[in-house]
Amino acid sequence: MQVYNYTIIFEREDDGGYHVFCPALKGCHSQGNTYDEALFNIQDAMRLFLESLIARNEAIPE
Repeated sequence: MQVYNYTIIFEREDDGGYHVFCPALKGCHSQGNTYDEALFNIQDAMRLFLESLIARNEAIPE
Protein backbone atom coordinates (compact mmCIF):
# COMPACT_ATOMS: atom_id res chain seq x y z
CA MET A 1 0.00 0.00 0.00
CA GLN A 2 1.37 3.39 -1.04
CA VAL A 3 1.63 6.09 1.63
CA TYR A 4 1.00 9.72 0.68
CA ASN A 5 1.67 12.77 2.85
CA TYR A 6 -0.41 15.90 2.30
CA THR A 7 -0.98 19.12 4.17
CA ILE A 8 -4.49 19.67 5.46
CA ILE A 9 -5.96 22.94 6.68
CA PHE A 10 -8.53 23.30 9.44
CA GLU A 11 -10.80 26.34 9.61
CA ARG A 12 -12.97 26.89 12.67
CA GLU A 13 -16.58 27.60 11.66
CA ASP A 14 -18.44 30.55 13.20
CA ASP A 15 -21.30 28.30 14.29
CA GLY A 16 -18.98 25.62 15.72
CA GLY A 17 -17.09 22.72 14.26
CA TYR A 18 -14.43 22.70 11.60
CA HIS A 19 -14.13 22.86 7.84
CA VAL A 20 -11.04 20.99 6.65
CA PHE A 21 -9.48 20.63 3.20
CA CYS A 22 -6.42 19.43 1.37
CA PRO A 23 -5.04 22.08 -1.03
CA ALA A 24 -3.12 19.50 -3.10
CA LEU A 25 -6.31 17.54 -3.79
CA LYS A 26 -8.51 20.14 -5.44
CA GLY A 27 -12.11 19.75 -4.31
CA CYS A 28 -11.30 17.46 -1.38
CA HIS A 29 -13.11 19.01 1.59
CA SER A 30 -14.83 17.74 4.70
CA GLN A 31 -16.05 18.92 8.08
CA GLY A 32 -16.66 17.80 11.62
CA ASN A 33 -18.17 18.99 14.87
CA THR A 34 -14.84 18.42 16.66
CA TYR A 35 -11.21 18.54 15.57
CA ASP A 36 -10.91 14.74 15.85
CA GLU A 37 -14.10 14.17 13.84
CA ALA A 38 -12.93 16.59 11.14
CA LEU A 39 -9.53 14.86 11.00
CA PHE A 40 -11.15 11.43 10.65
CA ASN A 41 -13.54 12.72 7.97
CA ILE A 42 -10.84 14.38 5.84
CA GLN A 43 -8.65 11.28 6.02
CA ASP A 44 -11.57 9.23 4.72
CA ALA A 45 -12.35 11.82 2.03
CA MET A 46 -8.71 11.88 0.93
CA ARG A 47 -8.58 8.07 0.73
CA LEU A 48 -11.71 8.03 -1.46
CA PHE A 49 -10.39 10.91 -3.57
CA LEU A 50 -7.12 9.09 -4.24
CA GLU A 51 -8.94 5.82 -4.97
CA SER A 52 -11.06 7.61 -7.56
CA LEU A 53 -7.94 9.05 -9.25
CA ILE A 54 -6.36 5.59 -9.36
CA ALA A 55 -9.54 4.03 -10.76
CA ARG A 56 -9.56 6.62 -13.56
CA ASN A 57 -5.80 6.19 -14.21
CA GLU A 58 -5.19 9.84 -13.33
CA ALA A 59 -1.96 11.16 -11.85
CA ILE A 60 -1.64 11.29 -8.08
CA PRO A 61 -0.64 14.82 -6.94
CA GLU A 62 2.69 15.05 -5.14
